[in-house]
Amino acid sequence: MKYYSTNGKSPKVSLKEAVVMGLAPDGGLFMPERIEHFEDSFFYDIRNMSFPEISFEVARKFFGDDIDEGTLKKIVFDTLSFDCPLVRVDDDIYSLELFHGPTLAFKDVGARFMARLLSYFINRNDKVLNVLVATSGDTGSAVANGFLGVEGIHVYVLYPKGRVSKVQESQFTTLGHNITALEIDGNFDDCQRLVKSAFSDAELNSKLDLTSANSINVARFLPQSFYYFNAFARLDEDSSAVLKQPDGKFIISVPSGNFGNLTAGLFAQRMGLPVSRFIAANNENDIVYEYLKTSCYRPRASVRTIANAMDVGNPSNFVRILNLYGNSHEDICRDISGFRYSDDQIRETIGDVYHNYDYITDPHGACAFQALYEYMYSGKYEAISGREHQVGVFLETAHPAKFKDTVEPIIGKGKVPLPSELDVFMKGCRKTEGLPRDYKTFKDYLIWRTF
Repeated sequence: MKYYSTNGKSPKVSLKEAVVMGLAPDGGLFMPERIEHFEDSFFYDIRNMSFPEISFEVARKFFGDDIDEGTLKKIVFDTLSFDCPLVRVDDDIYSLELFHGPTLAFKDVGARFMARLLSYFINRNDKVLNVLVATSGDTGSAVANGFLGVEGIHVYVLYPKGRVSKVQESQFTTLGHNITALEIDGNFDDCQRLVKSAFSDAELNSKLDLTSANSINVARFLPQSFYYFNAFARLDEDSSAVLKQPDGKFIISVPSGNFGNLTAGLFAQRMGLPVSRFIAANNENDIVYEYLKTSCYRPRASVRTIANAMDVGNPSNFVRILNLYGNSHEDICRDISGFRYSDDQIRETIGDVYHNYDYITDPHGACAFQALYEYMYSGKYEAISGREHQVGVFLETAHPAKFKDTVEPIIGKGKVPLPSELDVFMKGCRKTEGLPRDYKTFKDYLIWRTF
């Protein structure tokens, strides 16, 4: 399988080159040259398969040409040492819980897969490979813990000062070893800009081997398609849900920040996953919501919200969505609907879901639940599809305990116990280095730190 750049000005590259480079030389994001489709028989058999078994079949479609089957299977099964269960919240609404991994966030899947794939590709005799990752929340912890102790790799986590929760921050600032946390005096977009500038800096790249572990890297975002297939398999096990799906399709609502997660879902749909519609649930950083409504895409500075992992003002992966649909606004709107919520609305939803369904959501999951609920019960779905019944799945992307300070004042103190995994991080010694959002300072730091 070859990979091309969304900017179309760089030659196609191999999987190894795409993963190691992270970003194409022309500044574009890599895309696989084709998307393999599953036969219908796969979806008949999927309910009898485990999450790792399903994921291995999906991985073969993406990576089977480049990695031998035994190695790929080991990478997938090592990655998925945890489950992503489907939990019924209401009669027609399910939560896909993606917070059962080591750092209790959905990004554990992509980060752990990428760490293992990159370790397989790099030559132990090469100089150190420097992984740069910008985070608005859970990406930093997932990547840092996924790469912790991996020989030949050093990770730099760039995060915006004062804009991630204390729990999230503790998960990547207390590790040490081959993980360096850089506290940037700016917002997430500033962190992302520094990373992208580093990749396009020919002088810096002549001195250092760089790659990215953000969802701009194909090895990070493609594996996120795994759990969409798992959602369908577990939904298919529920006969009551199947009876309400005359054509076997369902709706998926995704809390959307940098849009790698939703893009992975769209790839799953192109592979045959029977999804009737995706919902992009946004907080007040509503750039893509505005695009869906007006066809105008206007990136701007992000604003701070309680759903901080979605505080992105210029979503990197949106160029992949545009590329996937040939820049057709009409075609994109056929598959994706957008919703936007304020902090007050998200808080209200956290309370409503808890009191009405006895289910605790984090701010991001609450945003996705509300968008799904509003879409399913507003009449829009029937008008589009002509069906009376629908089943929806929303992605619960992080454990509510990572946002205790937000969630507990709403549902009651002490109702979100801190998992032992997080307690260990909170007791660790915080190690971080502060930098301004100036690129030259960042570049000089990388060179000094390496040499």
